Amino acid sequence: MKKEKSVTKKTPDKTITDKKPAAQKNNKTSEIEHFPIVGIGASAGGLEALEQFFKNMPENSGMAFVIIQHLDPNHVGIMPELIQRVTKMKIIHVSDRLKIRPDSVYVIPPNKSMSILNGSLHLFDPVEIRGLRLPIDYFFRSLAEDRLENSIGIILSGMGSDGSLGLKAIKEKAGLALVQDPESAKFDSMPRSAIESVMADIIAPANELPEKLLAIARLPLRKISNIELEKDTSSLEKIILLLRSHTGNDFSQYKKNTLYRRIERRMGIHQISKIGTYVRYLQENSAETDILFKELLIGVTSFFRDDAVWDNLRDIVLPGMFAEFPHGYVLRAWIPACSTGEEAYSLAIIFKEAIEKTKLNKNLSIQIFATDLDTGAIEQARKGLYPSNIVSDVSANRLSRFFVKVDDQFRVNAEIREMVVFAPQNVIKDPPFTKLDILSCRNMLIYMDTPLQKKLLALFHYSLNPGGVLLLGNAETNGDQKDLFTIIDSKLRIFKSVGTPKTEELFNFPSSFSTSRLHLTQNPDPIKIPDNLQTLTDQIVLQKFSPASVLVTGQGDILYITGNTGKYLTPSAGKASMNIFSMAREGLRNLLPAAFRKAGQNYEKVTLHNVKIGTNGGTQIADITIQQIESPSALKGKIIVVFNDLPAEKPRRSKSKTIDTSDTIIVEELKLELRRTHEELQSTREEMQTSQEELKSTNEELQSSNEELQSTNEELTTSKEEMQSLNEELHTVNAELLSKVDDSARVNNDMTNLLNSDEIATLFLDKKLNIRQFTPSATKIFKLIQSDIGRVFTDLVTVLNYPEISSDGEEVLRTLMFKEKEVTTIDGRWFIVRIMPYRTIDDKIDGLVITFIEITKPKTLEFALKDTLTMLSSLIYSVRGVVLGLSSDGKVIEFNPQAEKLFGKKRNEVIGNKYTDMFIPEQLRGKVEAELKNLIAGEFSDRFENIVLNAHGNEIKVEWSAHKLYNEAGIITGIITIGENITPPLGS
Repeated sequence: MKKEKSVTKKTPDKTITDKKPAAQKNNKTSEIEHFPIVGIGASAGGLEALEQFFKNMPENSGMAFVIIQHLDPNHVGIMPELIQRVTKMKIIHVSDRLKIRPDSVYVIPPNKSMSILNGSLHLFDPVEIRGLRLPIDYFFRSLAEDRLENSIGIILSGMGSDGSLGLKAIKEKAGLALVQDPESAKFDSMPRSAIESVMADIIAPANELPEKLLAIARLPLRKISNIELEKDTSSLEKIILLLRSHTGNDFSQYKKNTLYRRIERRMGIHQISKIGTYVRYLQENSAETDILFKELLIGVTSFFRDDAVWDNLRDIVLPGMFAEFPHGYVLRAWIPACSTGEEAYSLAIIFKEAIEKTKLNKNLSIQIFATDLDTGAIEQARKGLYPSNIVSDVSANRLSRFFVKVDDQFRVNAEIREMVVFAPQNVIKDPPFTKLDILSCRNMLIYMDTPLQKKLLALFHYSLNPGGVLLLGNAETNGDQKDLFTIIDSKLRIFKSVGTPKTEELFNFPSSFSTSRLHLTQNPDPIKIPDNLQTLTDQIVLQKFSPASVLVTGQGDILYITGNTGKYLTPSAGKASMNIFSMAREGLRNLLPAAFRKAGQNYEKVTLHNVKIGTNGGTQIADITIQQIESPSALKGKIIVVFNDLPAEKPRRSKSKTIDTSDTIIVEELKLELRRTHEELQSTREEMQTSQEELKSTNEELQSSNEELQSTNEELTTSKEEMQSLNEELHTVNAELLSKVDDSARVNNDMTNLLNSDEIATLFLDKKLNIRQFTPSATKIFKLIQSDIGRVFTDLVTVLNYPEISSDGEEVLRTLMFKEKEVTTIDGRWFIVRIMPYRTIDDKIDGLVITFIEITKPKTLEFALKDTLTMLSSLIYSVRGVVLGLSSDGKVIEFNPQAEKLFGKKRNEVIGNKYTDMFIPEQLRGKVEAELKNLIAGEFSDRFENIVLNAHGNEIKVEWSAHKLYNEAGIITGIITIGENITPPLGS
């Protein structure tokens, strides 16, 4: 829909005949606008990896590259200049709202966070002043949302775990995740963290990543049509069968588009173009089946995902539920598809905050059941250990209160972890949890077909208590199950369970859980028995009961017996045991555990009515009363069990006929037995959960000791984080500076060779005219040695005849205008001395540069030329004939005194003027100009005649002899002519 909307804006209304071309044009535009964008995250050691990557990436890949690196906030990086040396792509330093174009590289500026929206980069000031910053995660998440399957994330060398959560987001949107091989990285923390957090598509050295990335890009993701799905149905079903046989999980009811998209991505990685070929590949490679299974699970989650949902839950939904619950109520919550547990722990934290906010004195608690298909994710969730980059999702207050720092990771503390029970479960085929108050299933249903969604929603309704809360993902709805749920908040996808289904549907889920025997016969710790035990027990029995009774501990160990209990208890075979659970007779044995559990919760009596107990060859019906003792204090916590015999029921007879009620009695007994069996099953479940919690609690207590010791190092750990971050930034700066030093050394060598090759003597002076540096040629002018650096240069012995050089230097420093003079030396050499200000790169004056260019040879030639010119001038002036010199464009360049007499004009009047305009009659000018062109071109005889005009307008006939003038290159530049007046005398 988004593409169609943009097309509508750009394309005017067309007639029916030109719809097809318009569509083609729009598709082409769409492809250009949706080119892949590659986000590259790097930190310490990343400069070398980036150079290797871009050195092997062609300039016309059709992708855009955005580099996110940990930079010193106060240092202007030179990353663009360094990368520009190894690639022909344009390197751009990002500015706010910069539009991304393909075949370009964009580099984040220092002290900024960056995100992308509609293909434009946006810069933000980071919230953190220093310490743990996560600019890579921040950008990768926005890239995933903006580019979807066209998003590509690459993690290179670096310290910490930045980028791992961002790669998860990219994978969730069917993008590509590439990671540098940790073995090839200078610092492997970031690559290893990424590999542990997400199923990377490609793991390779930095120089090999471009080739592998381009190989995948050659098989771009396409919009899958229904025709293609139908065509590939057979292959798709074969893949589902292979997954089911290999993993035991059925994906047949998942959305075919989602399955096809993930399969096509794996095909692209292996350069497989046909799905049938991929089926064969799966058959031959079980490891690929495991990878595809992991890909299809899409185990992406984070703490407090969609903040508004959790805020609403804490501030509105939970407080409303608390008001309806009685004192001591235990809320039950279930989170299917919990992945690595972030959402389950988020719910526990939100519950804790909601309890504190409402300040209700009801002693409410919560039991959260979190399940997932991925056993590896469940194991990770049970550990409750998460990387340091969760700081981007968890506030500092929550981190300090609900987490404990362990090295470079955070562990959920015991208070929160004991609220959650994790277990592997397939929600499609395994039994659900029931009697729930909260069920959170966010972003799981979107991957399933509509029939399965409908089925699971009905199952969730069955699992929830009336009024229970259902949380769905932001892209999910309750579909056509509106009769089962009402809307609490439609925007946040929060619903309440109401009503019953219109039609009772039977679910094909197993109806029983696996159970394990309760270890109630373990040897308890030695129990201290009061001396007056008999007296106290007799007193209680006399006051409250008269039948046979047994005083036991909470674990069922018998302390004292009154009356005849042989009808109810009998020693068990094997090792002698005085435990009521092992001694109880048939009919009583299965009922005691649940009754004991109820009695142990408070001091109220628990009565079992009409219990049918098997005796030696017969049965005994009795009421069993069980109660925890509150006083006297010596027996507090102990449990008294009292047996009340009931007479056997006699069948009633009427006067007219006898009615046989045996069938009715059997039915009633079966109902009673069924109810007791159900209670026993429920008790067994609860006891199993209690046992698990007790084991977990024991483990938590052991860990809490370690956590308390570790908490003393929190301040040091914080300092360590800041030092690590600073170290990363300094390492990046150091790498850039090392590269710059290499460049400077190379440039310095070039400059040294340049100065040495042209033999220009140069002095570099500071503002105080002290010598900063000099070239070897300067030692021929000044008596310089290396130790003279730092001395005032005027203190040195020099061969220059230039005493004012010091004052001229000071004047240049004052006026910033360079000076240039020609000076001589005492041994007769000539130099051009040029004094210029020394300017730094940032345009500051920091001294002087004095260069000495030897011009002895040119000067000698100049003097010789002057002498020659003087001789020529004398020769010209001594000639008795008319001497006239013309340039190549016909202008007068020489005019001797004889010419002045002949033409009647002074030399300064004619030099530089055109010869034909001044001295040739108008009717003859064209002819003479043509002759002059021939003469200058070299096509002339030594002698020729022409008519000229003098200053008085008289015509004079002159005979000329011409000679060529050449420049240094041997090219004719003019002529020199010598003329003689041959005009006949008047009257001849």
